[in-house]
Amino acid sequence: MIYKIMAFGDRLLDKCGETISNDGKEYITRMQNASQRMKTLITDLLVFSRLRTKAQPFTQVDLAKVAREVLSDLEIKIEQTGGVVKLGDLPTIDADPLQMRQLFQNLIGNALKFHRKGESPVVDVQVCMLDNQEDGSGGNGHAALCQITFEDNGIGFDEKYADRIFGVFQRLHGRDEYEGTGIGLSICQKIVERHEGTIKAKSATGKGAKFIITLPVKQSKGGSHE
Repeated sequence: MIYKIMAFGDRLLDKCGETISNDGKEYITRMQNASQRMKTLITDLLVFSRLRTKAQPFTQVDLAKVAREVLSDLEIKIEQTGGVVKLGDLPTIDADPLQMRQLFQNLIGNALKFHRKGESPVVDVQVCMLDNQEDGSGGNGHAALCQITFEDNGIGFDEKYADRIFGVFQRLHGRDEYEGTGIGLSICQKIVERHEGTIKAKSATGKGAKFIITLPVKQSKGGSHE
């Protein structure tokens, strides 16, 4: 239905654009924009609902390869914003490959989106290896952990909202300022939790944001943690 609304809106503008008033064109444009937002929302909700029902078994995943594929997908966005994405020496870990791609896509995409006006975004993705004692997690049963940080120079946010941003439909900025459904970080949190990891956010208004993800290098089970 949504695709039909968008398609007929395009046809109406193409075939009857010269006879439609400016107000009429504005109404059609607003209708198409609303349809696009609904399409994006439905897509995000499907991703969210399938995190477990359509999850793949864990396998060896080269995160460096995942990151390169994500940057290829985001190539146009990077060019449009004049952005720079720096990648550290990412490891290979036990994970769901599609969910790792979704995780990197959401976090790097967000960093590119929430950049300061007049300043090109810079996203720095780095990793360090830890053990349970260094991380302070203590009891998840994994000897080796990798901590991946996604740090940017964007608009940031007040750190008192650090927990709120992972809620479904939670937004700190108006829809007119930045597009999105408010589900992306919730998806990230669900992915990390399924992998028995943690995700934290640190930021300050106007001073960029840092998302810190800690994941086991080896999973305690060979299955999919359904």
